[in-house]
Amino acid sequence: MLSDSSYHTAMAVYLGAGALAVLLLAWWLLRRWPGFPSLLLVLLSAALLLTPAYPKEGVTTFAPALVVAAFQYMTAGAEAAQHALRPLVAASLVALLLAVLLRFTVLRRARQSTAPGAGEDGG
Repeated sequence: MLSDSSYHTAMAVYLGAGALAVLLLAWWLLRRWPGFPSLLLVLLSAALLLTPAYPKEGVTTFAPALVVAAFQYMTAGAEAAQHALRPLVAASLVALLLAVLLRFTVLRRARQSTAPGAGEDGG
């Protein structure tokens, strides 16, 4: 069993590794595929990698929700994995909404005027 300090160390290492993986994915994707699709993939991967869940009922420590959902689904079936799938779905929806919000605010393209003669001196 883990002590308090080893649990906190393990969670810090896991979260650091997940954050590093997301940053590397963002760096790689944004260089090759800039814009909304890469932002959406980065935010969804962050949601899937960094969302915590309780491993089972009665436990007070967290574990990665993706790992908990996978193990529960493979060992006890889909119904047993519901407690870990709910936070994953919620985090994925938040990532989707954040990506759409950023798309229409920060990532919007500058409008180019379509009027004839726009930007010219006119005479």
